[in-house]
Amino acid sequence: MGTRRDFLKGVLASGAAATAGAVAIPAAARETRSRPPEALGLLYDSTLCVGCKACVAACKEANNNPAEFSTVDHLWDTPLDTSGYTFNLIKMYRNGTMDAKDQEINGYAFMKTSCMHCADPSCVSACPVSAMTKDPVTGVVGYNPDKCIGCRYCVAACPFGIPKYQYDSPTGRIGKCELCRHRHKDGHYSACAEVCPTGATLFGRTEDLLAEAKRRIAMKPGELNRFPRGRLRPAQEKALQGKPDGKGEMKRVGWRHEPDQSYETPAGKYLQHVYGEKEYGGTQVLKLSGVNFEKLGMPNLPPDAAAALSETIQHNLYGNLIMPFAVLGAMTWVAKRNVKPEDESSDKEGS
Repeated sequence: MGTRRDFLKGVLASGAAATAGAVAIPAAARETRSRPPEALGLLYDSTLCVGCKACVAACKEANNNPAEFSTVDHLWDTPLDTSGYTFNLIKMYRNGTMDAKDQEINGYAFMKTSCMHCADPSCVSACPVSAMTKDPVTGVVGYNPDKCIGCRYCVAACPFGIPKYQYDSPTGRIGKCELCRHRHKDGHYSACAEVCPTGATLFGRTEDLLAEAKRRIAMKPGELNRFPRGRLRPAQEKALQGKPDGKGEMKRVGWRHEPDQSYETPAGKYLQHVYGEKEYGGTQVLKLSGVNFEKLGMPNLPPDAAAALSETIQHNLYGNLIMPFAVLGAMTWVAKRNVKPEDESSDKEGS
């Protein structure tokens, strides 16, 4: 009849073998997921931004978020960064004498900080209870507080530092931009784009926004061009408006009717780079600038999403029960050190 020592040795050996198997599994990453064809997003043009922060105020109002204060007088909303109650913020780059806008040396520039709605979001991949989801049609990365357990894995996983925990919430909630998806049913799009006076923040299908971004970086600096504001309407929708039943067709499209808000202004001097086109597998929020993106606070990221590799490793480990066996082996080793073998106990009792 075997002793407890024999049993522990057997379990420990099984755990060690499983751990060795885990090391032997090749961690070949799956393909990075791409944006849905009808993905919705934003185009932020730093050269058009005047730093008015109307988008910040509109975002607060649309999401019923309270003001946050960083000054002693508490006269108005003055958040220093995005938080569980501030989903959108305009930050400022300053250098030297700040003589000219969108100039890297002795200049200044603005940058919008909010959720990038990644094509292959790490926050969705890291969430163990599917509180973070990506809409298969719009691509919007949404959050369900009823499922959230407050683990904050999404906070740690995001390379942009966007999901933020509401530490004063009794239920432990996460706060982040969801592209005002709760307003879509009423024909309203993202509040930040609706109120932007210069069209620096533009809402639309990411595919159309990318085409618009490339049109802009091809412009000659200082050349007079037309820039849209509010929502970027696709060519087919513009064609529908010219028909006698245009209003009915507009209702079918889903967004509320609004007049053309485009205007003419000289083009800025753009970097030949659309941020978000390829970074981290692509994002649905795209950005243009005349100043280096890293200096404006945007991380320099590879073209592949981290979720593609981390998910593969997780599925290999847990799908084959390798990680549980490895943990069991480690626990057994600890238990073995603290359990007195039967034969030793018998010897002591006999003497």
